[in-house]
Amino acid sequence: MTHAHLDAATIEQLAAAVWRISSFSGDQGDCVETALLADGRIAVRNSNQPDADVVFFTRAEMDAWVKGCKAGEFDDLM
Repeated sequence: MTHAHLDAATIEQLAAAVWRISSFSGDQGDCVETALLADGRIAVRNSNQPDADVVFFTRAEMDAWVKGCKAGEFDDLM
């Protein structure tokens, strides 16, 4: 992963992160992985490219997105 744009604390948190993947991802790993960081942010990455860049969300942002998914707001993307 390229870390040029990340601060030292974030790099350290990513190194210690415990990544989780959905049980619905299948054998091909066609899913995203998430990890809760020590500072409370949620990191998201592509499971097929774990060394690629990571996107960060606050708990409030992730909560809003998960609620939208459960409400079917993104069903047209599937």
